[in-house]
Amino acid sequence: MINQIIQLLYNLLFFIAPLIMTKSTSELFEFNKMLFIYASTVLIAFFWLLKMITNKKIILKKTPLDIPIVIFFISQLISTLVSIDIHASIFGYYGRFNGGLLSTTSYIVLYYAFVSNNQINVEKTLKAILSSSLFVILWAIPGHFGHDLTCLLFTGRFNNSCWDNTTLAFRPELRAFSTLGQPNWLGAYLAVTFFIGLYFLIKNSSFAKASEDKQNLNSKVKSLIWPIYLFLNFSMILFTRSRSALFAVLAGIILFIIYYLFFIKTNVKKILIILLIVTIVPIIFFKSGIDKVDKFLDIKTYQNLFAKRQYNNTTIKQPVSTQTSGVTESFDIRKIVWQGAWDLSKKYPLFGTGVETFAYSYGFVRPIVHNLTSEWDYVYNKAHNEYLNYLATTGFVGLGSYLLMIIFVVAYGIKNYKKSLIPLLIISYITILITNFFGFSTTTIQLFFFLIPAFIIVSNHSSPPNTYHLTPNKLSIVQKIFIFLLLSSTIYLLFSITVYYLADVNYSYGAKYAKVADQQKAVSYFEKALKLRNEPVYEDRLSSTLAYLAASLSSLQDQKDIAKQTAVISDTYNRKLIQAYPKNVFYWKTRTKNMYYFYQVTGNENELLQGVEALKTARNLYPTDPRIPYTLSLYYSTLYDSTKINLDRQNWSNLSLKEIEKTIKLKSNYREAYLFKGQLLKKYGQFSEAKKVFEYMLKNFNSKDAEVLKELQSL
Repeated sequence: MINQIIQLLYNLLFFIAPLIMTKSTSELFEFNKMLFIYASTVLIAFFWLLKMITNKKIILKKTPLDIPIVIFFISQLISTLVSIDIHASIFGYYGRFNGGLLSTTSYIVLYYAFVSNNQINVEKTLKAILSSSLFVILWAIPGHFGHDLTCLLFTGRFNNSCWDNTTLAFRPELRAFSTLGQPNWLGAYLAVTFFIGLYFLIKNSSFAKASEDKQNLNSKVKSLIWPIYLFLNFSMILFTRSRSALFAVLAGIILFIIYYLFFIKTNVKKILIILLIVTIVPIIFFKSGIDKVDKFLDIKTYQNLFAKRQYNNTTIKQPVSTQTSGVTESFDIRKIVWQGAWDLSKKYPLFGTGVETFAYSYGFVRPIVHNLTSEWDYVYNKAHNEYLNYLATTGFVGLGSYLLMIIFVVAYGIKNYKKSLIPLLIISYITILITNFFGFSTTTIQLFFFLIPAFIIVSNHSSPPNTYHLTPNKLSIVQKIFIFLLLSSTIYLLFSITVYYLADVNYSYGAKYAKVADQQKAVSYFEKALKLRNEPVYEDRLSSTLAYLAASLSSLQDQKDIAKQTAVISDTYNRKLIQAYPKNVFYWKTRTKNMYYFYQVTGNENELLQGVEALKTARNLYPTDPRIPYTLSLYYSTLYDSTKINLDRQNWSNLSLKEIEKTIKLKSNYREAYLFKGQLLKKYGQFSEAKKVFEYMLKNFNSKDAEVLKELQSL
């Protein structure tokens, strides 16, 4: 029964994890998947340990990957201990969740539980994976035609209106993402499952064994299942417009054909024809999403080739450039981020800045050229290259151990290529290595990264099943005590996971109320979240919300004392965070905003001076962030307004202009900085200089900018 339960839990893990999502949490997809993986790990570990206790034997199988896994885990542990934010290194960056030490530990436990319980049927688990992927595919199809099922589930409206259409990542009619969360994540997931489906295509007797004259109608119908699945799978990859996933599948197909021609050689024509149909036909109908390829699939291209106007024009259509669209090509941004990751590795070469701390450490070395991209103000919580991400956050030791683990897996798979399942699993594994080069691993991909090696090892070793004759009434007192302790620990861990979920739900509600400026309700939910779970992110958000609330209350005559008390509580939370995590610039930026609100409460210049000091600390951490000198300029301008001593006013005005110049130097296309510079010059009586700034803006930004035109008219 224990063996059957463990098999069922693994099947459910792979079936449910890609599908699970809720609208109540701060992050709809990854957070819920991560918690489900934690819960599944706890339950699998419970029954695995229960099996050991009832059998009075340690059931832990040695595998060829033991040494690299141990080295990798030790590197992650050390990197966590020396991290600039140990909490993030343990639990993962809040918003991504996957990748922290806790999640890595879970994946390793799942790996060893799978290889050690030798009655697990790999093919049953693989079928559960494919069943889930089929649901994922079918779920995404209506969204491509403007009727997203997730919107129907969460809002009751059968359209795509529930998604933020300001970004391509959340426009399912243009790029599918289904229940995975983002198009590239869906593409990477389907790339893995494509080759698992291909294994069952080969295994199917109608292709590999039975001759056509012996097939009955039922077997012929069954023989269509896997080609149809592969067709749907590849079509959905095209719907994601994920170039990395498309490249991974095509590279995998090339590897498969080479393997098939050299080692299997049966039904070659049939397999090649099916592969051509399931890949070429979808590309013809749905296009690849790559302009240079799709232009050859568009009949207009050939019509224009012979049209007379083709001879009268040098080009038919000019490509959209970053200058006209205002959107920087994603690969160009990636190259900048990769440069930053490399620079971080040189600064922290051994163990990096700490597991999952890229969001906090990238700013230490952020290239100035990043400020000129359309995503200059985005928070990059990953390096968008799994290998460089490991290098930056866990150093050369962490990356080296990660690569060592990969080399052992691939080498073991190549060594045992004769079993038909193993080569397809290795190709699935290679697709992860490819998509991770252009992105980063998510919960489902990380599951595959650690469990595909387990599938390979179990497939290569068919151990005879163990038989157990123990019954509960034969358990000794010691065994019963161990089982009680195990059960108690399991209940506690599952309860902790539930509390984590409830805390995030409250945090999510708090964030929603803060967004609509209902600060009192927001504070209430943030406090509930913090009572359930001691999370720095909750404390930071509570601190900033309390500061805003204090400033709002200070405008009411009968609430001034309460406003001051609220400000004190806000400051207490913030001081605690910057003391615990002095290299986390996010908390210093919160302090900066808080001090501005506190100044509105107390009217004390000292609050502004503390804000200036916080900004200087933030600049030491993030020297290329243009928002920091911009905010410093704002602070100095406010100090100019608050003092009546002429000498001090002159000093503050000089400093404010100096900081706004630094801002423009860091980001030469920063419209708001130029506008503020003109307003400062106007404020300090330098009207001719202000006029030059505004005229420059009209010439270089927008000649019809109403705000700038108004400023010019006022001079």
